[in-house]
This record gives sequence, structure tokens and C-alpha cells, in this order.
Amino acid sequence: MRLLDGYGRQATDLRVSLTDRCNLRCSYCMPPEGLDWLPKPELLTDEEVLRLVRIGVERLGVTEVRYTGGEPLLRRGLPGVIAATAALDPRPEISLTTNGIGLARLAAPLREAGLDRVNVSLDTLDPELFRKLAFRDRLPDVLEGLAAAAAAGLAPVKVNTVLMRGVNEEEAAPLLRFCLDHGYRLRFIEQMPLDAQHGWQRENMITADEIQERLAAEFALEPLPSAERGSAPAELFAVEGSTVGIIASVTRPFCGACDRVRLTADGQIRNCLFAREESNLRDAMRAGADDDELAERWTAAVRAKRAGHGIDDPAFLQPDRPMSAIGG
Repeated sequence: MRLLDGYGRQATDLRVSLTDRCNLRCSYCMPPEGLDWLPKPELLTDEEVLRLVRIGVERLGVTEVRYTGGEPLLRRGLPGVIAATAALDPRPEISLTTNGIGLARLAAPLREAGLDRVNVSLDTLDPELFRKLAFRDRLPDVLEGLAAAAAAGLAPVKVNTVLMRGVNEEEAAPLLRFCLDHGYRLRFIEQMPLDAQHGWQRENMITADEIQERLAAEFALEPLPSAERGSAPAELFAVEGSTVGIIASVTRPFCGACDRVRLTADGQIRNCLFAREESNLRDAMRAGADDDELAERWTAAVRAKRAGHGIDDPAFLQPDRPMSAIGG
């Protein structure tokens, strides 16, 4: 049994949100005052998360599990979740997307538990601008977390950056220089319509072409063959013995090669970040469904996956859930 959709794509990359809570307030994700968090009874327990991950890996062909949030480092049971995932047979690749706060303390224990690598969000190296963007004075914690991840062997350490017009577009070249100097792999991501405020406007988005132009003004970029990209979302460029990636989710969508499926913190299967449909595995599981039934429900959900996200369709509607409640 595999997670195949109606267009022949197979989902092998499972993104699991462990919480919708976050300790930053990045403007492209949520308002400064935060959001109404999911009530604890609605969240999957560690045991429920691991049961669904096990079904995905052992029965449905999942080969990579990425834990996300919200901020997954806020989940107290995270080391145990990582260790149990690493004990699965076959063992999936295990990664984590984080804002880096708390990573200085947890990088080594998570690596010991079985975590393979991390993606850390960082949109600026300027402390004042960081406070303006995230409404928290935590840039030193993020930088310490990056260094700890590298020291723990969570390689390659990847950095995710969102550029916004009139806010941090001048950070492109300095961030790339910083990442090259420290051995991190930088990935720029076009800003997507996933903010809780529903304030996204295309004209405020720094496009992939603009990002490439800004970088090319200061660095010699060599496009890598598309075969090296595979189903990964980033277009890769060789630069100074490393790589930099640009994820053009809006202007150059890669839906035709998508191999991802998402499990929200409250047990809903989502086929796309921008999906408005969800399939509830939590309630079925709590009602006594066995592994066979859960696997069948999961495969049925993926079969209904749409051809693309449809952002350019005049009828496109932004999903009700913000990014923090979906999982990146």
C-alpha cells in the first residue's frame, strides 16, 4: 500500500506538526498578540503521533519524517518522539524545522536521540530588525542554536529565509555570506499566503527572480542541473564550494513533483499547505480504528490530492489555518 494520488505522485515525505504554539511572532505567520492556540485535548499525544508515523513508515512507504510546528522545540516529549521514530524499521530520515530558540540546549540530545538534520528560520542578522520582525529579542539565541546544531553533527544545517519588500530584502547577500562562512546551507523561500491576518499581497513578495538578481550582484552563481533537485522544492545554485537554494512556491510552483503529505498537531491529514480540505485521523483513531482502517483512510485522503495549489487561480482562497497551525 502506498500514498498515491490521482496524478501518479507518491507521498514519501511526511511533515508532522507537533504544536501550533510558537515563541516568536513573525509577521508573515501571526499577529504580535499571538493566536488562539489549539486546546490540549484536541492535540495528538506523543503515542498518537508515533502510531500514525509508524503506519506511514511501515505500511505506506514514508521515507522521510520532518517534525515542525509552530515551534516543535516547545514539545516536551520531542526527544522521545525522535528516538521512537529512529527505532522504526525501515528507519526514515528524520529532520526538524525550528526557529532555533532552545536549540543550543537541545541540539546534542536530539542528535543522540536520532535526529539527522535541522532547518532553522532566520530572516535577518540585524538585532533591531529581528525584534521588529519577530517581536522578540532572541537573535543571539537563534545564532547559538545554529552553532550548536553544527557542533552536534546535524548536517547539513539549513537556514530558511523569507524576504519581504520594504522590510528585509537587503538581507539577501549578508545572509548568504554568513551561511557560507559558517558552513550552513541557505534557502530563500518566497513569502506565501499563509499568514493568520490574511494580509498577504503578491506585490509585497520578493520573487525568486529578484532574489537571484540580488545574489548574482555579489556572488557568482552556477545553476545546478534539475536532476540534482529531484522532488526537493529548492532550485539550487553552486556558490563558493557550497549551494544556495531558492524555493519559488508562488512564481515557479513545483506541484508536479510534490512528494509531501502533512499531519497537523490535531491529527488532520493535509495534502498541501494551501489545501482547504482535511481528513481527520484523530477522531477515527480515538474511536477505536485499527491500523488497517487508519491506513485506508490515509490513502483515500491522498488519492484526492489536487494537481496544484492554485494560487494563480482567480478562485483561490487562502486556507483558514495559518502556517503555525499547518506545519511547514
